[in-house]
Amino acid sequence: MSFLVREMPIDERPRERLRKAGVQSLATHELLAIVLRTGCANTSALDVAKTLLFHFESIDKLNEATITELMQIKGIGEAKAIEILAAIELGKRINIPLSSQTVITSPYQSYLYLKDSMQHLSQESLVCIYLNNKSEVIAKKTVTIGTVNQTIFNPRDILKWALKLSATAIIVAHNHPSGNPEASAEDIMVTKKLIQAAKMVDILVVDHIIIGKNRYFSLLEQQKMT
Repeated sequence: MSFLVREMPIDERPRERLRKAGVQSLATHELLAIVLRTGCANTSALDVAKTLLFHFESIDKLNEATITELMQIKGIGEAKAIEILAAIELGKRINIPLSSQTVITSPYQSYLYLKDSMQHLSQESLVCIYLNNKSEVIAKKTVTIGTVNQTIFNPRDILKWALKLSATAIIVAHNHPSGNPEASAEDIMVTKKLIQAAKMVDILVVDHIIIGKNRYFSLLEQQKMT
């Protein structure tokens, strides 16, 4: 039997439980119910949240949802769909360190810095991290956005920002929407082309990271940079 939230004992309501036991005590559907705030006729926010998670199979898949897809769930209109996507984006941005405090010295650190903003993208995007001589992040730039399985890789577009920012080194990254981060022959070829172009302006290409779903491929680690 399903109860509307207002029919539940006060101590069992998600907001009250959060207040008393902390946010970590709540299940995923309870957190979603708080974001939703209300359900619809004879359906509680908790039930709408459960249906939402069932429809998308996991919270990870919900991260890829569009407004239109969310609105297919009974009890979710355009306003609630927008609020859900906004909450997800806030969560991503909270996990991005402040550039001025970030030092990247390994491929895994590059992956951690990029994964939340890149692993769920539906199109390939080319992103560059620009570093100073202390390996501190000066800036992160989305250089180009491509298609589902291809991105435009132009060394000139990458290096012009390095020169503007007075960067001494760059880390190049792109995502594979398929989830498989394995480098293609073309990925390796364009990386070597970029390395040669960067040498001409005394800029070091540290690594090329490919972001998949909870995985990454580093050309530096796999010795594909030379």
